[in-house]
Amino acid sequence: MKKSVPVLALGILASGFLLTACNESAKSPEEIVRPIAWTEVKPHALTQVRRLAGTTAAVEKAALSFLVGGKVASVSVNLGQKITLGQVLATLDQRSFVLNHQSAQAKYAQASSALNEAQNEYQRYKELVEQGLVSKSGFDNAEAAYKSALSNVEVAKSQLELATKDRQDSTLQAPYDGVITKRMIEPSQQISPGQSVFEVEGHGGLEVQVSVPESLIQQLSDGMTVPVRFPAAPYVELTGVITEVGTRAEAANAFPITLVLNGSSPLLRAGMTAEVDITYTSRADAQANETNLVSTEMMIIPVSALAAGQDQTKYVFVYDPDSQTVSKRDVLANNILGNEVYIAKGLQAGEIIAIAGVSFLRNGQHVTLLDANVKRFN
Repeated sequence: MKKSVPVLALGILASGFLLTACNESAKSPEEIVRPIAWTEVKPHALTQVRRLAGTTAAVEKAALSFLVGGKVASVSVNLGQKITLGQVLATLDQRSFVLNHQSAQAKYAQASSALNEAQNEYQRYKELVEQGLVSKSGFDNAEAAYKSALSNVEVAKSQLELATKDRQDSTLQAPYDGVITKRMIEPSQQISPGQSVFEVEGHGGLEVQVSVPESLIQQLSDGMTVPVRFPAAPYVELTGVITEVGTRAEAANAFPITLVLNGSSPLLRAGMTAEVDITYTSRADAQANETNLVSTEMMIIPVSALAAGQDQTKYVFVYDPDSQTVSKRDVLANNILGNEVYIAKGLQAGEIIAIAGVSFLRNGQHVTLLDANVKRFN
């Protein structure tokens, strides 16, 4: 005879199996702690750097010309030749200058001789009129002749000095030690007074001429020192002192400024391209600082750390070392230069933020920091 299991016992047994199954399904899987790439927030002052291109030029430079006209007799120097102070560079044909000088000398000698005769006549009449032997009118005539002769001597002397100067100016000499950078005359060429015949540069150093936009000209003043670089000589880094600031805009509303380089290099020559770094505070940053919208410095973070939120907001994930979690924080981005973002509000120097996979993080998520010395490969 078969024994039957009570229905109540079977029910209790089934309930136990169901309870065990429910407890096992209620258990949640362990949270995966994700490692993140990170960086430390760095401060940056409320300044920006603008790089402007300019051109080097010699501090001592001049366009040379004859003060008199004539026919070129000889040219003593060539392009690129070094010159010394007082060296003869070129001469004009001397025949006309010699003749003019001789004529002026003759006229001066003639006037001087006439002056001696008039002076003797005047002295004789002066003695006679004192004795009452000649009339006053005769003395007056002798005096007038003497003064006229004296004036003629002065005129002749001036003409002789001019003829001497013209003869000297027919020879062109170097104004200082330097080098010939341009030659524009040849022998037998007829030139006019003031016509440029040479361009020379001295050894007084180099300067840089730059055109500055109108938005930056108020940031510059005489005596400021700025860094200068040269694309043709990348290892040469010098500084320049602003010596001239233009007061009138030229092409494209840019103002000319001049900087004298502190130092020199054999790699540099006049006419090379120079790059001048102008450090300035933008008007928007200055106004924001005055109204306390931003702090006295901005923070620099990588572009990869920034994420877009709703309503055109930007946010980052900040790491809390105590709880080892990241929290979402809205920030105010001021500018983006290259791969760096300038944060005006929302971060402090020294805070740690995530710089990769920001879109996969959530607020309050537990994370670990990757070793900064370990290279990651995608």
